[in-house]
Amino acid sequence: MEGSLLASFGSIALFIIIAVIFSSTFILIPIALRILGIVPKKPNPVKNATFECGMETIGKTWVRFNFRYYFFALMFIALDVMVIFLYPWAVGLRGLGFLGFIAILIFVFVIIIAYIYAWKKKVLEWK
Repeated sequence: MEGSLLASFGSIALFIIIAVIFSSTFILIPIALRILGIVPKKPNPVKNATFECGMETIGKTWVRFNFRYYFFALMFIALDVMVIFLYPWAVGLRGLGFLGFIAILIFVFVIIIAYIYAWKKKVLEWK
């Protein structure tokens, strides 16, 4: 009993040690590169210039995006999640039986109701 308990906590301790080493390595690498002189301490003005696609920017560099893009992004994510749930269901359909079929019908019904609700609220219209 004590041996298996020690083994399971030992693996957790090993995982924590590896995580600390991995994290501290990525913190210490830039510091070491700066000390060794590989990364310059004061970059030249060209490196500090605004850069976009290899050319100097014209006009404002910060452009406000329309917030309606986020609605479409959320719908895309919701449909992706639906596909992620539908694929394993389709693979194991024979083993799930009739109750599995009813469960996925309820799931798809909830998604359809949410889509109809968004459509009625005119969230999907571009103004």
